[in-house]
Amino acid sequence: MNFPSNLRYTQDHEWISLEGNVATVGITDFAQSELGDIVYVDINAVGKELKEQEVFGTVEAVKTVSDLFLPVSGTILAVNPKLEKNPELVNNDPYGDGWMIQLTVNNPADVEALMDAEKYKGLVH
Repeated sequence: MNFPSNLRYTQDHEWISLEGNVATVGITDFAQSELGDIVYVDINAVGKELKEQEVFGTVEAVKTVSDLFLPVSGTILAVNPKLEKNPELVNNDPYGDGWMIQLTVNNPADVEALMDAEKYKGLVH
């Protein structure tokens, strides 16, 4: 299981990477392995300003559908266009090509307040 140290993590198994005030968000390696084969990603939040912990979409696996929760407050800028035709990228490369959204973060300090890789590893082990 992979826990990149440059990312921050939530208890809902999302990861976030911040560059300036723009963040990239996806689900963790642990989350995708628990869900199984992902067949559809449904995110219709581009342009919306959402609060921390609000649902920004869903991910559908063969056996379940799971909500996606925003790690920090911000405005959704983009959805990964590759996921429409290749949702399995979330399984194959959750921290790379399987990213889900990019957003403008309202308060970058909120990202620092999330779990680091060691804390997240402790949560899932």
